[in-house]
Amino acid sequence: MSLRGDVCVVTGACGFLGKRLVRLLLEEEKASEIRLLDRDVQTQVLESLEDCRGETTLSVFEGDIRDGDFLRKALRGASTVFHIASLIDVTESMEYSEVYGVNVKGTQLLLEACIQENVVSFIYTSTVEVMGPNPQGEPIINGTEDTVYDTTLKFNYSKTKKEAEDRTLQADGETLQNGGRLSTCALRPTYIYGDGCRFLLGHMGDGIRNKNVLFRMSVPEAHVNPVYVGNVAFAHLQAARSLKDPQKRNAVGGRFYYLSDDTPPMSYSDFNHVLMSPLGFSIQDKLVLPLRLFYILCFLLEALCTILRPFVRIVPPMNRHLLTLLNTSFTFSYEKAKQDLGYVPRYSWDEARRRTTEWLASQLPAEREKIMSS
Repeated sequence: MSLRGDVCVVTGACGFLGKRLVRLLLEEEKASEIRLLDRDVQTQVLESLEDCRGETTLSVFEGDIRDGDFLRKALRGASTVFHIASLIDVTESMEYSEVYGVNVKGTQLLLEACIQENVVSFIYTSTVEVMGPNPQGEPIINGTEDTVYDTTLKFNYSKTKKEAEDRTLQADGETLQNGGRLSTCALRPTYIYGDGCRFLLGHMGDGIRNKNVLFRMSVPEAHVNPVYVGNVAFAHLQAARSLKDPQKRNAVGGRFYYLSDDTPPMSYSDFNHVLMSPLGFSIQDKLVLPLRLFYILCFLLEALCTILRPFVRIVPPMNRHLLTLLNTSFTFSYEKAKQDLGYVPRYSWDEARRRTTEWLASQLPAEREKIMSS
């Protein structure tokens, strides 16, 4: 089932994943129109798409996802919405109200706009963090959509993404203004990496400052299975095709799917090293502190920042949740997405690694110069 001739809306279209999805839609689907919805649509993003846009109209909608009138205007006449936009706050540096406003309220307003403007398909970009890890750091190995887990979410990002996902799946089957039905599904990718990943760039910058030695923030046995951005974009396309297919629509609607690929499981820190070792980076043998002591230090820092918050807002660079996330084995299978959506990774581990390392190499001189001049 093709999206050829459809009008597609991509929220967060200028972000890391959004740009990849827009390009994929242009190259493969030949949609009649793709609407790029973002707070700020950069000219260079539009220019980078000129080589593949063909007959497709690229429309820019700059605005706030918390503005219902703006969303209804952006969705008018559209058939499919890919909702990627969200606030990712790993250090809890943002106020909860801001994260909630974008991640939850923005999603709810977008769903309401879909109903008012008769949009039939809605694909939500969730995350494995809606599952955990929980504060006890209980592991999941090769988890599936049926895995039972004591999910206790205390992190603002995780909580708001879970509530937004729940609202998305509950909206499946809602009656549209024209009498049709809205179909929704949610995709839970593991940690997304690839060319353009700002988190990898940040780790490389820290390594440069540390004399080309990457910091070890996770123990080697805490395995995760990251997923390449190109494969995540393809999974979104497959989800949209499935929701449009009358034979698959009911089976896929209202469900969530884990997304991973054939990237081998390893710890976050060792994954960074695999990608950056060809660029001359080594990695610390051990954590900066023993894990238990590290956790206590994070607790004390969080307590101190809470005491000082009425006077000054200080955000510690590490917190207990992030430390737990980095040191808990948490891997997931993509078999259900393969079975229901027809998702098979487009990019092998070797190609994904090569592309990512080549991009990091291209950024290395500028990063060194920026750090040396600061």
